[in-house]
Amino acid sequence: MSSNAEELASGIPTSGTAPKLTGNLGVRDLVMSVLAYNAPLGVMAGYVPLVIGLGNGVGAPLIFIVVGALLTVFAVGLTAMARYMKRPGAFYAYIAAGIGRPAGLGGAFAAFAGYMAINISSSVLVGIVSKPLVEGLLHGPELPWWVWSILVWIVASGFSLLKLDFSAKVLGIALAAEILLVLTWSTVVFINGGPSGIPSPQSMAESFTSGSLSFALLFGALTITGFEAVAVFREETKNPVKTVPRATYASVIALALLYCVGSLAYLTALGPEDAIAVGATNPTGGFTQSVSQYVGFVAGDLVTVLLVTSGFASVLATQNIAARYLYTLGGDGVLSRRLGRVHPRFGSPFTASRVVAILSIVGFGGAAILGVDPVRVYASLASFGGVCLIALMVGTALSVLLFFRRDAEHEATFMQSVVSPSFAFIGLGAILFLAVTNMDTIIGGTPAEGVMAVLVGAAVIAAGVILALVLRTRNPAIYNRIGRQDITGGP
Repeated sequence: MSSNAEELASGIPTSGTAPKLTGNLGVRDLVMSVLAYNAPLGVMAGYVPLVIGLGNGVGAPLIFIVVGALLTVFAVGLTAMARYMKRPGAFYAYIAAGIGRPAGLGGAFAAFAGYMAINISSSVLVGIVSKPLVEGLLHGPELPWWVWSILVWIVASGFSLLKLDFSAKVLGIALAAEILLVLTWSTVVFINGGPSGIPSPQSMAESFTSGSLSFALLFGALTITGFEAVAVFREETKNPVKTVPRATYASVIALALLYCVGSLAYLTALGPEDAIAVGATNPTGGFTQSVSQYVGFVAGDLVTVLLVTSGFASVLATQNIAARYLYTLGGDGVLSRRLGRVHPRFGSPFTASRVVAILSIVGFGGAAILGVDPVRVYASLASFGGVCLIALMVGTALSVLLFFRRDAEHEATFMQSVVSPSFAFIGLGAILFLAVTNMDTIIGGTPAEGVMAVLVGAAVIAAGVILALVLRTRNPAIYNRIGRQDITGGP
């Protein structure tokens, strides 16, 4: 059977032309997907108080501005490099083009592992936050957390098989409610002034370097993630050349501003001293009680509801992202070509989505069977996934720098080709160093468990590098497709 006949019969691409996803996403849809993945209400209730309580206290709002500025600078070089690539897409494509295909495939494996870790952690989280909603607010039956995780998994897995435009609309509705609640609470708090008034810019600047600045920067960076996934949806956008860069900038700026305002409102609502104390000991409870105090008990109950929808949105968003990494690797022929299948009706990577769904339920289902503390599972996997994504950004920043240095004929400005990637590489590299050397603290485990987590991450990257080297020897045609730069048989 000829390759074309085989392709038509099986639905699996065997020629040099990769399958195409379809969609009509705009900037708003992409930004909504990124923000939903980030689960802003969960971050406000969990991570932001920790940055205040265990980080640098009153200086916390500036942390999000600094991290947002660093990631915006990083995006400058990234979007500049995109104009010179044949098929700019996921970060692994940039690493492959800048550092080399082995490093690129290692980055792809790290990205997939990171998103799967975050997906499983989000599934566990939605099970945890569903219990107080069902048992407390709705006076429903007392059931194990994993029951609610399975129900959310079923719905999210079904949505992930449909056209991405549909998921974007669902995510947008959930996200709008979260942001509206946070902004309403913040506005009421600022009008009220809290017990000690709104912290002054001078007091924030003086406290910026106090406490644990390294911890604050690290967790600040972990809260502003997800924007890197915009490139994964490139094939499903209206005009990727304009849409993807705009959505990238908009996502970073929106997240940085939201958490800057939210952290300032938290400090104002509780007063600096209590905010630091409560943030370190009872972050979620402190946020929920503050919303009830300033906006009313109905709003406090709404937090309980929206934490569930926020968790669901994060599960759906990460399933979509992880599936598209598998789809890309399958379409390129690096992994099974069956993963590169596109649904004929919905234009979605339905085979890759199914694989991700199976891995997800195996992950949180295994934790339930083993009886592991779900809070520990959530915190550890979410942090591990975040560190994987930071490592991916460090590799991408270095790739931008090397890419422009190697191509002397580029027309990018000095800011785009040298200053931006260098600054981003140094800044993100410092945060990654802090993450690796404090992994036990990040995942909430022992020093030995921290070392094990680092070794697991290194092993995942090494697996991608080794596979690339094997392909270079045994199947050069597939090797040349790593990074999506030889997708149509070009050089």
